[in-house]
Amino acid sequence: MVARLKFYGWGREGEGLDADERAALFRFVADRFGIEARTVEAPREADITLRASRLTAPAALADVLTAEPYERLLHTYGKSFPETVRAFAGDFANAPDLVARPRTEAEVAAVLDFAATAAAAVIPFGAGSSVVGGVEPRVGDTWRGTISLDTRRLDSILEVDRTSRAARIQAGILGPALDAGLKPHSMTLRHFPQSYEYSTLGGWIVTRSGGHYATLATHIDEFVESLRLVSPAGVMETRRLPGSGAGPSPDRLVIGSEGALGIVTEAWMRLQDRPRFRGGAVFGFPDLGAAAVAVRAVAQAGLYPTNLRAIDNAEAGTYGVNAFEETLVILGFESADHPVDAWMARAAELLADHGGRRHADEAAAMRWRTAFIRMPYNRELTVPLGLINDTFETAITWERFDAFHAAILAATNAAIVEATGVAGTVSTRFTHVYPDGPAPYYTFNARGASGPQGAKRRIEQWTHVKAAASDAIIAHGGTITHHHAVGRDHMPWYRQQRPALFATALAGAKAAFDPGGILNPGVLVP
Repeated sequence: MVARLKFYGWGREGEGLDADERAALFRFVADRFGIEARTVEAPREADITLRASRLTAPAALADVLTAEPYERLLHTYGKSFPETVRAFAGDFANAPDLVARPRTEAEVAAVLDFAATAAAAVIPFGAGSSVVGGVEPRVGDTWRGTISLDTRRLDSILEVDRTSRAARIQAGILGPALDAGLKPHSMTLRHFPQSYEYSTLGGWIVTRSGGHYATLATHIDEFVESLRLVSPAGVMETRRLPGSGAGPSPDRLVIGSEGALGIVTEAWMRLQDRPRFRGGAVFGFPDLGAAAVAVRAVAQAGLYPTNLRAIDNAEAGTYGVNAFEETLVILGFESADHPVDAWMARAAELLADHGGRRHADEAAAMRWRTAFIRMPYNRELTVPLGLINDTFETAITWERFDAFHAAILAATNAAIVEATGVAGTVSTRFTHVYPDGPAPYYTFNARGASGPQGAKRRIEQWTHVKAAASDAIIAHGGTITHHHAVGRDHMPWYRQQRPALFATALAGAKAAFDPGGILNPGVLVP
């Protein structure tokens, strides 16, 4: 039997850091912040009292809607820092009244019809990996109740077109199942976000997910050939085409809509043959500034590596990739068609020409990959210790990067001191690079408040740091999110970033697809 997803943290029950990983994490927390290591028992379902459900499922939906406590707990939160703090504090005040798990489009439509009649808000839910408040039923007092609509029973690969390299796939399928289902056809979607194991195709589409690959086709946008959307106003299916110049794209309207317009039930996705040829190397640079110049040279050379990841000194040391001695650039190529040696050689030449020192120890790349995948498990250990830990990401053009980066570091470091009274740590990596600019990703750690009001106070401290960093991003021309989506946490800055006339147009689309405004209230459209 497959273990259940945790309602308080990352992954499934029984999963987490091993003994060595825990020891390394506790050493970092003790050495840097003076916090004594200790383990805290995870929240237990039996110890949490939920508000009585305000909604009663109609008989026709008895097999689709449930008020079972575990399901309500699981569907209360995503995986952000403040959500984890509240989960460990036993605060599930915003738990949905009902959880819907439809198996067909007809059942999705029936749930939306019931919600409209019952004046209930509907929060779409893939696998709950949002880190921006995108799935919490935090909708105010306007509604008579809330329903979390979980798509994971819509989990099949319905059709494979080997000739055009595409497949029609239901939106609730999880990443590993999707890739396993395509493997017999020798194809892959080639989209691997950090949340790959615990996120769905539909979730990737509506959040404009960014995959692990650093260049070329990495955002889910590029892989969507057509899709189906069930909304309160009806069903929309877009035409399956390799490309079109017929007006604004209906697919692009839905991609990134975060469940505010409807429920994506299936999509035709562009696939690729599975890679057979690979190459990789690791280079060292004195600092991120030097690495950025070298990375830009590779990004603008038209080589399109799968991996071109810069990891600054602080980030590399914190996660045990090295001993804080230098910034690393991890380079990688892969192809299903041809050897990659020539591309590898030219990219390596460019990195060396710009001061990069090639490492004999190429295992650093695997150490980073392992740390990257395992990072989300840290939080259920650090939150009970009182450590404030979070990330934020953005994108900026190359000519503005140096000044932008300095401003973001200054604002975040100052905000940590203002919020906590002591310095913290801020580190950086490039997750994606484009010919015209990088996507910097920042990690910050700080010692939070303790005592009886510690949980509440730590959320206030986090809010101060998050706001200062976000203000600086917008003030200096970056995007409030490169791949984490908007959710509720980013709404104040998303409203500043988007043009006012576009906001009016988006509100018009919301009114057309969702006349009653029941879908994910407060996300994308106020």
